[in-house]
Amino acid sequence: MAADMSRTGAAAGGPMAATTPRLSVIIPTVNEARTLPPLLADLGRQQGPTFEIIVGDGGSIDATREVVEAAGARFVAARRGRGAQMNAAVATARGEYLLFLHADSRLAEPDLLAGAVAALQRAAEADAHVAGHFPLRFIRTRPGHDLAYRFLEAKSALNRVNTTSGDQGLLLSRLFFDELGGFDDSLPFLEDQRLAEEIRRRGVWLTLPGRLGTSARRFETEGFHRRYLLMGIIMGMHSVGSQDFIIRAPGIYRLQRDTGHLRLSPFFALLWSMIRRDWGWAGTPRVFFRLGRYIRQNAWQPFFFVDVWRQPLLGASRHPLLTLHDRYIAPILACRPVDAVVGLGCFVWYMGVLTLWFRLTETPIFNLLRNDRK
Repeated sequence: MAADMSRTGAAAGGPMAATTPRLSVIIPTVNEARTLPPLLADLGRQQGPTFEIIVGDGGSIDATREVVEAAGARFVAARRGRGAQMNAAVATARGEYLLFLHADSRLAEPDLLAGAVAALQRAAEADAHVAGHFPLRFIRTRPGHDLAYRFLEAKSALNRVNTTSGDQGLLLSRLFFDELGGFDDSLPFLEDQRLAEEIRRRGVWLTLPGRLGTSARRFETEGFHRRYLLMGIIMGMHSVGSQDFIIRAPGIYRLQRDTGHLRLSPFFALLWSMIRRDWGWAGTPRVFFRLGRYIRQNAWQPFFFVDVWRQPLLGASRHPLLTLHDRYIAPILACRPVDAVVGLGCFVWYMGVLTLWFRLTETPIFNLLRNDRK
């Protein structure tokens, strides 16, 4: 029997009440029995608006349901795929506002939800079509890559194209969510990116106060640079409309418990296969031209990276190189010849240099030699 956390939250110290909740917190899960308890505990300590918690589950075979119902939250079984799971959970939601969180999110401040809802309400006075997301704070268990994590955290506070994702949390009114048509669950991936860009087209993004904690477990398990490179490839293929790559890619969205050191050579092999069999030698230049445009549109990121590197001297609120790019460099670069040159460079680097590098370094012989050196 489904439980309703709004009835039991008061006993756990949270602000949930038996009345209609102001906020519905939606969490998609697949086998998250070990990950959920800290998040549920954080939610139980929240002070402010009345809320309910609904978990949209995609077929867990561990104790996820038992954990959810023991905490007094509502468990909703759904077709696997985060978009489908969250849509199914929303169908049972009673709150005026919806907050979508990942299972590995953490809420350190007890007033995080109260501040977020208040900020969204203030912004909605000027434009009802507003949605909010939190800046991120990575929860790490291993040292290293400090500057890179700092860059990702700083980038999550921006409201630029393709910088808003589900791990930042997504807060919006139920009315706006319904107007958007919910999550596109036709494909089992990037549902957060598709909704984020639809919000950008039809409304306004707001950076919410406070920070949302998120686990760095994929980066740490799979390798930081490898995971970040694969994320870039996924977004590049998504930007040019090549959904087939993401559908056919080997294990591109493995469950967290199934992750390990990430091998990239199969992904480059798939790209070469698509060049030969799908795009052809006539269509490939068009694909890489569009990739060149996508990369050119994201040329602001190296400038912002340097600003983040210099933050100890400049302060977190000053971004002189990003401003330089936006005002002077971006208008100069916005032309087809630049897109073509960048696309050609992308082809040489990815399909030549990186393909060869990962093919060589991921061979069994190379791995044996590397292990011997350790």
